Amino acid sequence: MKISILIPVYNDWESVSELIKNINIEIKDLNHDFSVIIINDASLEKKELNFQSLKNINLIELIHMKENRGHARCIASGLKYIFEKKDFDYIIPMDGDGEDRPSEIKNFVEYIEYSPNQTIVGERVKRSENFFFKFCYNVHKFLTFFFTGQSIKFGNYTCLTIATVEKMVNEQASWNSFSGSLTKVEKNRKSIPSIRGTRYFGPSKMSFFNLLKHSFAIISVFKMNVLIRSVLFLIIYSFLILDNISTVTLIPIPVLLILNVIFFKLAKRENLEEYKNCLDNIQNISDLKKNN
Repeated sequence: MKISILIPVYNDWESVSELIKNINIEIKDLNHDFSVIIINDASLEKKELNFQSLKNINLIELIHMKENRGHARCIASGLKYIFEKKDFDYIIPMDGDGEDRPSEIKNFVEYIEYSPNQTIVGERVKRSENFFFKFCYNVHKFLTFFFTGQSIKFGNYTCLTIATVEKMVNEQASWNSFSGSLTKVEKNRKSIPSIRGTRYFGPSKMSFFNLLKHSFAIISVFKMNVLIRSVLFLIIYSFLILDNISTVTLIPIPVLLILNVIFFKLAKRENLEEYKNCLDNIQNISDLKKNN
């Protein structure tokens, strides 16, 4: 099997370098053709990378983008690049900071060997962050389920079939949210447990604000679900407070309306025409390692 590992990066070169070295170690006993595609989202920092000594990865390419377009669009561009330019059987997107543990790649591979042509998601069963982040993450999961009815317990760390990738590169929601788009287009997916690792270097860049933005982006993918569930909530809630109307009991109503406006504004980021032309944002491509 030909497996492409997709890694987005913005400035975090030290972590990406460490990650790729660890991937090379972890895939040593997996008898498949592995390549790594790094998408550089117009990083401000530069670093020379040398992976020629790595024996188990057949190809490492670094795609430099002209403009920074954010994490979700960086992954979406990578999916489109691999789909259109590479020969592959599966794509494994993973974060470049070490939190998606390379030791779990073998779990994905074992599953697809047992059940070919099956898209797999790494369901996060344990996290390594502090209490505050875990609390915020639970708020994110609650909001997503409340507004969409979808229980999304995975991030980028997945194993995608060609058929799933084709659906995603033709889905405008991919330009807005990876996990939201995958949930929307691929109902026939299987989950395997995934334990969130710790960052190789430095503190997490996922602040509460960024997590909230991430949550809202996922929710905006299911805007019609949001609208229907919000209307139903307002009807039921209005009936419940009918005999106890006050300033306090009315607060949830404008809050819900404001959130709906935000979700629908975020949904406008779903631009299929922009996504179709995203490879025009490629500045150049570097071969960091290539087996003859």
